[in-house]
Amino acid sequence: MTLGSGGSSVVVPRNFRLLEELERGEKGIGDGTVSYGMDDGDDIYMRSWTGTIIGPHNSVHEGRIYQLKLFCDKDYPEKPPSVRFHSRINMTCVNHETGVVEPKKFDLLANWRREYTMEDILVKLKKEMAAPQNRKLVQPPEGTFF
Repeated sequence: MTLGSGGSSVVVPRNFRLLEELERGEKGIGDGTVSYGMDDGDDIYMRSWTGTIIGPHNSVHEGRIYQLKLFCDKDYPEKPPSVRFHSRINMTCVNHETGVVEPKKFDLLANWRREYTMEDILVKLKKEMAAPQNRKLVQPPEGTFF
């Protein structure tokens, strides 16, 4: 996020940006089917985050709750966080062995822009679950983890 008008802009520092995201995540997002927050409240660098996605309607994911881990390294938001499903899931953009969302196979990470947020990632992953290539894929048993 940048502030300013005209030709000048100010880049919001990393920690301010993450505090904004934390506040938004704690308030609840949109329709309540995605959420996120810090993994460890004592992590002053705000690196480790947990996300949750409730599977979209009219897909094999409907009614399932998926847990994810997001890691915002020191270069976030210039570079995207690493994203990994903790809950087992079968999706074309997720490594079947590790649960890692592979940036080359997930457009938002592949074409990351500074203004994107963790919320954007979770919302886009939920949309990806409902996409034709993922909507009907056979899923691992619910409650299994990577």
